[in-house]
Amino acid sequence: MTAEPTGHVMWSPDPIRQRLANFSLEDVLNLPDDAPRVELRDGVMIVVPSPTLGHQDIGNLLWLWFRRNAPDGFQPGTALGVALGSQDSFEPDVLLLHAPVEKSNHFFLPSQAAIAVEVVSPGTKRRDRFEKPVEYGLAGIPHFWRIEQDPVHVFAYDLVDGRYELAADSDTELVLSAPFEIRLPISEITP
Repeated sequence: MTAEPTGHVMWSPDPIRQRLANFSLEDVLNLPDDAPRVELRDGVMIVVPSPTLGHQDIGNLLWLWFRRNAPDGFQPGTALGVALGSQDSFEPDVLLLHAPVEKSNHFFLPSQAAIAVEVVSPGTKRRDRFEKPVEYGLAGIPHFWRIEQDPVHVFAYDLVDGRYELAADSDTELVLSAPFEIRLPISEITP
């Protein structure tokens, strides 16, 4: 048996439009089904690397914890986008939204987000630790969580005067009063 070429070319962003930095959120919404995950930064499409199994486990376990423990009025999601502007979007690993939300939407406004969560991986360290918190803060998302792996450690930030300030961090139990009373045993999100 031999592998036969299919004639199908893997999608990638148009290099001319990348140099011109003129992609919009509408372009992202109209990507073909076989396109990789992308985020939009100043009109440039950034292909988001596939998360590892450990990374996905942490995000999915946190989604499940939110699903079981968040009060009415909140809706957790994964692989959802936040439209930060017409030429900027991010896809946090976990997004806790203010409900009700339109379940057919892929992108949400920052005002609909209660918590944006990034699980840090080797390939995303700089963006997850430095770039994304600034942009989420400028967009007005009230809470940002950064989760480091190996060992799992959660850093929770509250938006204060347009900047995130550390509210709590833990590798055992995260205790917070906003956006609701949270007592998250870190063992419950550790694969």
